[in-house]
Amino acid sequence: MDDQLRHYTDKLAYEIDSWDLSVALKNEENVVVVDARSAQAYAIEHIPSAISLPHKLMDAQSVSSIRGSAIIVVYCDGIGCNASTKGALAMVKLGFTVKELMGGLDWWKRDGHATRKGGVDVAENVSCGCE
Repeated sequence: MDDQLRHYTDKLAYEIDSWDLSVALKNEENVVVVDARSAQAYAIEHIPSAISLPHKLMDAQSVSSIRGSAIIVVYCDGIGCNASTKGALAMVKLGFTVKELMGGLDWWKRDGHATRKGGVDVAENVSCGCE
C-alpha cells in the first residue's frame, strides 16, 4: 500500500493534465508554461501563454528571466515526443520545480483548449526537436 501511495503522490507531483493547467492559468497561479520543442514548432502552434525554450538550449543563462518560485510546466507535441521529459530534467537540474504536461500539445488541443498559431510558413514535417 505504501508503494502505491508514494507512486500516485509522486505522479501528481510531477505531472499535470490540460484541465488542471488551464485552471491554474485562469486563476493566475505562479506557473510558467515552457514549450520545450524547437523554435520552428513553437512558431507554428503553441499554448498561448507558453514561452519557447527548446530543451537543447536550457541552461542557466537561457532561464535567468524565469521566476525561481514558479512551477514550471513543460510540454512538447505529446506521446510520441520526449522533448518535455528532456526539458523537465534540464529544468530540475537548474533548480526549478517542474511538472510535465500529460499528452503535451496534442492532448491540450483534444481537450478543447485554445492554441496560438504563428502564421509562419514552415514545412509540415518540422522536427519537434526531441532528437
